[in-house]
Amino acid sequence: MPRRKPAPSASSHLRRAIAGAAARLMAEEGITDYGAAKRKAARSLGAGEGEALPTNEEIETELRAWQSLYQEDEQRERVHDLRTTALEVMQLLAEFNPYLSGGALDGTAGRYSAVEIELFADSSKDVEIMLLSHGISYDILDNRRIGVEAQLRLEWNDLPVVISVSPPAAERHQPRNSHGGRGRHRVRAEAVLELLRETPE
Repeated sequence: MPRRKPAPSASSHLRRAIAGAAARLMAEEGITDYGAAKRKAARSLGAGEGEALPTNEEIETELRAWQSLYQEDEQRERVHDLRTTALEVMQLLAEFNPYLSGGALDGTAGRYSAVEIELFADSSKDVEIMLLSHGISYDILDNRRIGVEAQLRLEWNDLPVVISVSPPAAERHQPRNSHGGRGRHRVRAEAVLELLRETPE
């Protein structure tokens, strides 16, 4: 007699509910940190600190499903606009070996997402001088990631751009994902251009 699959446990239902709620928070409220989203979602569902929270991968799966269902056209246009902006900024700052990372790259960027660009320079002041020489204003953000010398925020094409500046030696190391344990994916300008060619607006 074939064995029946065990019924999903209450904890697995809660885990899935937290993942779905976290995905909605990221899509609708612009939360970009997976940890913050899952903790807020857990609190909203009355889950205690000891509950097993979903992984970032589980939340990303729910986020992609949510965007596909409720924000498909808007989100596709947003990703295209962010990638176009990223390419322009990367071309301007080409001497600092720019890479694109984050939601604009992996396709999960929502209506509040920023372009995330990583640069490598002897000093963040070199990047600031370059921006100022082109009449581009920016704000200096609090640096929360180990190994990043400075983070700058600016507007380009009316879209937010966050630039992380690290020493040249850091380019050789695979960066850790600030949203999880896996290495953070990043690509050069040539790959961004190819993405734009493959997925026209």
